Amino acid sequence: MKRSLMTAVAALALAAGLAGCAGSGAPAGGAGTSSDAAATTLTVFAAASLKSSFTELADTFEAQHPGTRVSLSFAGSSDLATQINQGAPADVFASADTKNMDKVTGAGLADGEPRVFATNTLVIAVPAGNPARVTRFQDLARDGLRLVTCAKQVPCGAAAATVAGRAGVTLRPVSEENAVTDVLGKVTSGEADAGLVYVTDVKSAGDKVESIQFPEARAAVNSYPITALSGAKDKESAKSFIDLVLGSDGQQVLAKAGFGAGGQ
Repeated sequence: MKRSLMTAVAALALAAGLAGCAGSGAPAGGAGTSSDAAATTLTVFAAASLKSSFTELADTFEAQHPGTRVSLSFAGSSDLATQINQGAPADVFASADTKNMDKVTGAGLADGEPRVFATNTLVIAVPAGNPARVTRFQDLARDGLRLVTCAKQVPCGAAAATVAGRAGVTLRPVSEENAVTDVLGKVTSGEADAGLVYVTDVKSAGDKVESIQFPEARAAVNSYPITALSGAKDKESAKSFIDLVLGSDGQQVLAKAGFGAGGQ
């Protein structure tokens, strides 16, 4: 009996040992692989008017930096600045004006001095065929015209207010939007007779809208600054993305979209 008992105990111990060895060779519970753990996500907050260009640049960056994924968040610059100041996690901020960038730098959340990488100018967007027959900036004050602009805290809205003030024109928009892409959306859908957007927005819309340039727009050319943020998880990747935007490849993509060159 003693020998049988000892034999049984030994057999159980051997089985337990083998089971332990087998379990140590694979992650439990379907845990991620080492390659997943090594992946890096770079979070970029960018003005809505940069959506097309930055989406293309993000693809380029990911191709150049295997293992790094770029997560893009587009909105009005004022909304993005507020989110960053309230603690939203981000690595890079690209604003459509210096005023909203100043909110971030003033709070001590920028890592280094922001650099201007592009400029943009307002145009009048009208639905295809221009049914309201808008031909100049002064037409936007016409009775019965359904005008849509950005809200004044948004860069395109601030630019519109500056232009209107310089031109002595009182604008009465039927709607004020928090992003320039929303203004464009109301024009393309026919909800508005005209909207004040950027040159780049009209270009990206193709034949859905027509654009009317006006000389008064020169009074409010928007400069676009970019910076890494002090809370960036991967400062090296943030710097590399900014270098791409400022470099020849990035500038070609931005120029193709209709942006003017930045002072950098």
